[in-house]
Amino acid sequence: MSGDHRDLLKGYGIEVEEIARNAAPAALYEHALLYDEGAAISSMGALISMSGEKTGRTPKDKRMVDEESTREDIWWGDINIKLPKASYLENKSRAVAFLNGRKRLYVMDGYAGWDPAHQLKVRVICARPYHALFMNNMLIRPTAEQLADFGEPDYVIYNAGQEKADPSVEGVTSESSVSLSLEDGEVVILGTQYAGEMKKGVFTIMHYLMPKRGVLSMHCSCNVGDDDDVAVFFGLSGTGKTTLSADPERHLIGDDEHCWTDDGVFNIEGGCYAKTIDLSAENEPEIYGAIRFGSVLENVVYDEATRDVDWSDVSITQNTRTSYPIEYIPNAKIPCVTVHPKNIILLTCDAFGVLPPVSKLTPEQAMYHFISGYTAKVAGTEMGVTEPKATFSACFGAAFLVWHPTKYAELLAAKMREHGTNAWLVNTGWTGGAYGTGSRIKLKYTRAIIDAIHHGDFDDVACARDEYFGLEIPKTCEGIPDEVLTPWTTWDDKSSYDETARKLVGLFHGNFGNYSDAASKELVAAGPIEL
Repeated sequence: MSGDHRDLLKGYGIEVEEIARNAAPAALYEHALLYDEGAAISSMGALISMSGEKTGRTPKDKRMVDEESTREDIWWGDINIKLPKASYLENKSRAVAFLNGRKRLYVMDGYAGWDPAHQLKVRVICARPYHALFMNNMLIRPTAEQLADFGEPDYVIYNAGQEKADPSVEGVTSESSVSLSLEDGEVVILGTQYAGEMKKGVFTIMHYLMPKRGVLSMHCSCNVGDDDDVAVFFGLSGTGKTTLSADPERHLIGDDEHCWTDDGVFNIEGGCYAKTIDLSAENEPEIYGAIRFGSVLENVVYDEATRDVDWSDVSITQNTRTSYPIEYIPNAKIPCVTVHPKNIILLTCDAFGVLPPVSKLTPEQAMYHFISGYTAKVAGTEMGVTEPKATFSACFGAAFLVWHPTKYAELLAAKMREHGTNAWLVNTGWTGGAYGTGSRIKLKYTRAIIDAIHHGDFDDVACARDEYFGLEIPKTCEGIPDEVLTPWTTWDDKSSYDETARKLVGLFHGNFGNYSDAASKELVAAGPIEL
């Protein structure tokens, strides 16, 4: 924390007495214990911090500034809600005034993207040491030499989360506001101290800039085997993305955000942000082992005497989290850059019990299911409602898209064709019936499927064709009974399967209608049958 950095922020209209730039984690621990309400050190050595009222992202409060230079590029609607430029400037003025009123501020300068050809310089200005440590973990940390030559950043995040937004400002609808100006290269955060808003702000920027360069930005995890066989995993929460990509036999590239360039795949982030609900050393040893000095534990409940965390206590939030540098994962590949993917794996947890445990996709089908971003959960079981509920999130991360989903899907298909990449739909959900009748597909079966994909075991296997979704289903897989692979053979009542399958087809068609205006005939035809 040495050095006088008081001149660092003058260009932003910020002049405060003390500025800590890229402070060491130990120094940020000290400041957190002194100045951050609720901060503590866990028995495992991680810094425990509280995010206040907001314990998750507030997507309804996210705004994109309506600017002439980017207006025609953005997929406007419920995801990208317009904010007038004048309103953005009011938000920024409010944030700067708040930051100017602090005795001390924290600046974290780092990079987004491990590939130097596509790297962004990001500066975070914040008032909480916890936020600085979080972004020290999540950005790629510069060396002392790189920091000395850092210069002006490409993007600046003004984190004034302790200061409430003003709902009387046009376009601001609550006391929380996260607004992004692509033209000015700035993100302004008001009224929420949840650290994930900074991480996803950076991802949203990359989700805009990279496709403009012909680079596919992806909300996914990625790992690679010793033979450079790269696998990319897409999947919504609960589908097994983190569990299946954390493979001790393979090297982790990253757990959440990546880009696919003309040269291969790179991780956007310098760290991981993992859920900790019901965490155990037995079930998730890599994540558990990464929680140590330098890590952040967010909104967890702990014993005041022992400082042991109760991983099952969700009294603050179910969204308990940990942030840590990626090098805390023993089998991480540093730098986090690799070659072109051999396999794309789209994970879904189908609680209707209709989709097969594994099926091979054509590039067009991969585009269709990528745009659909489907999974199904069991809704409201505590009230006795057991009917599965379908969830669709475009490109498996609709909340962070900037362009229309078809732009990302077309890039995916083009890169798959160019590099001979296989695409697979893997269902980690139900078999033998929908939730309440069937059973969850065994994790050991799903792991066997993933291993078979990695090893190329399905290349010469005979396939059955699914009559509703047109999917090619391998008939055999080592370690799995053959009948499990074709879902209709696991149902006691074939007519019930047909009825449920038709219902799911209808849900897919209803969702895809949101994108069909921009989709080609080939893409539309790659979906399930017309009923």
